Amino acid sequence: MCQHQPPCPTAESADREAAHPMAHHPEQGWSLLCNGVLLFEDTGELLPNGQIIAPHRPLDVATAA
Repeated sequence: MCQHQPPCPTAESADREAAHPMAHHPEQGWSLLCNGVLLFEDTGELLPNGQIIAPHRPLDVATAA
């Protein structure tokens, strides 16, 4: 799917969220990345193969800052 040079990380890569957004809908809370990953604003993900990645944002904001 990705036409970027160098190519974006694949959907199977650990850094898949670094891929370029192809569609961005902040009013709906999601972005479609060029590797086919559907990224949600709560940091959850839906991979092209249907696998769900649970949200992984920090639970304690004070500790993360």
